[in-house]
Amino acid sequence: MKQQEPFQFTLDVVAYPIAFIMLLWLIFAIEIRFGFSLNFLGVYPQKPSGLIGVVFSPFIHSGIEHLWHNTIPLFVLSTALFYFYRPIAFKILIYGIILSGFLTWCIGRPSYHIGASGLIYVLASFIFFKGVFAKHYRLIALSLLVAFLYGSMIWNTLPLEEGISWEGHLSGLLVGLLFAMVFKKQITKPKRYVWEDPDYNEENDVFLQHFDENGNFIETIVEEELPESTLPEVTLPLTITYTFKENKEL
Repeated sequence: MKQQEPFQFTLDVVAYPIAFIMLLWLIFAIEIRFGFSLNFLGVYPQKPSGLIGVVFSPFIHSGIEHLWHNTIPLFVLSTALFYFYRPIAFKILIYGIILSGFLTWCIGRPSYHIGASGLIYVLASFIFFKGVFAKHYRLIALSLLVAFLYGSMIWNTLPLEEGISWEGHLSGLLVGLLFAMVFKKQITKPKRYVWEDPDYNEENDVFLQHFDENGNFIETIVEEELPESTLPEVTLPLTITYTFKENKEL
């Protein structure tokens, strides 16, 4: 039975990220159209009423620049998530929103924390660390790509700039690392070769049997038995009788 390819592109790989991003833009468009703000749905740390933002804060943005800066990395990382980690993609998204939001509520400053950047840090952290832990060459390559594209985001987990929720970024980074260590099932494993098995025996390896102890190739010629002839047996002596007829027309 042929082993199924673990990484396959289907329409939902891009459909779910696009649908999620369109929802963010739709919410922002409704705010602009009707002239009200949903910032009160953000995470407000250490207040029971601020817990509502644990669920709703990723869908709220302060302006079009804020939303635009989150759109591209959110699309790239969520697409990579659905392509390489399809079986657990929704778990990462849903649990990532809840846990990163709750951790922000625990450690954040007394202010409204809004935006999908916390989720972006969850995805970037999970994809990077999981690729390293899984030791699959494709997932490692993806980790290196994420580090190349978004490695500079690590500085935003520190309180270096006013107006940026570094607590939300740090929470997302820690949650992504936690997911990379916790989620082990349904992750594509690196291919194991025969000689990597603990019970591997060189003497039973058909390929190695073609070489001697010095590594020289030994050509083995297998003699095939010829099939038995289906012709009737001939018993000697053989008698042949000819009959001659004269052509009288000549």
